[in-house]
Amino acid sequence: MSANRLEKLGHVQRDRMAYIELRLWFVGEIRRQDLAARFGIQTAAATRDLGLYRELAPSNIEYDNSSKTYVIGAAFAPLFSFSAERVLTWLAEGFGDGEPIHSRTGITCDISSKLGQPDLSTLAKVTRAISQKCPLRIRYHSVENGQSEREIIPFALLDTGLRWHVRAFDRKSNEFRDFVLTRIQDPFVMKGDLVAPHERSDQDIQWTRIVELELVPHPDQPRPEITLLDYGMPEGVLPLKLRAATAGYVLRKWSVDCSPDHTLRGPEYRLWLKDPLALYGVKNAVLAPGYRSPELKTKEIKE
Repeated sequence: MSANRLEKLGHVQRDRMAYIELRLWFVGEIRRQDLAARFGIQTAAATRDLGLYRELAPSNIEYDNSSKTYVIGAAFAPLFSFSAERVLTWLAEGFGDGEPIHSRTGITCDISSKLGQPDLSTLAKVTRAISQKCPLRIRYHSVENGQSEREIIPFALLDTGLRWHVRAFDRKSNEFRDFVLTRIQDPFVMKGDLVAPHERSDQDIQWTRIVELELVPHPDQPRPEITLLDYGMPEGVLPLKLRAATAGYVLRKWSVDCSPDHTLRGPEYRLWLKDPLALYGVKNAVLAPGYRSPELKTKEIKE
């Protein structure tokens, strides 16, 4: 019955219904002001839309009188079919949050998918924990340690180019780490549980530290002028400011040669990190192609 009523709604109103569902599912709550600000409507119209969504899916939405907020229902079941790619784009870039529709431009745009997409029910609980700033109990599968039970305090999503991670404080190891979303199972949002000061994102040194890198055309690649054009480097240098927690992923994704003497060979290495020492202290620098830590070099000299 709800599906039939949904089909009869106009496109604009369906978009608003989809937005309500996205906010509930992946943020855990929505206010009239959120809907009014997103679509430029009056709060009275937003109230009517929220009432309509409640009629369409009564188990999906509840009203919290204490906070004057609509929250996700205990028996939530989505009305719309969102792809993980679309949801992640919405979360990362803040647009395209209406109902999924086919392009009306007549122009084909084919975007390659990542190898592994996270389960949406898992992703929703992760993002609700981020939004509500509370711990998340998970079962996690690690290559090194196998399966383990953990409590994490997630605060950000990371796109490595191949897969999605969540940045979080891990109570098991007592440090900040990246967790692959597809390896998370049975997440439980520990709403109302306290987060200690040392578990908050502002205490994550790798997250708060910004590293400044300079990339240049690889000295051993032919036609450097093409590299300058492809990467928009009119001055011959591509300056980057990255979080230390993401630097290794970005350099690997772009196949940047991070060896001190630009020794990596292959057509994929079109860029070279001018000063590898700029990565000193970056924990995931080991992911950067050709990078060798100064500590390792000193150890080899002593031996």
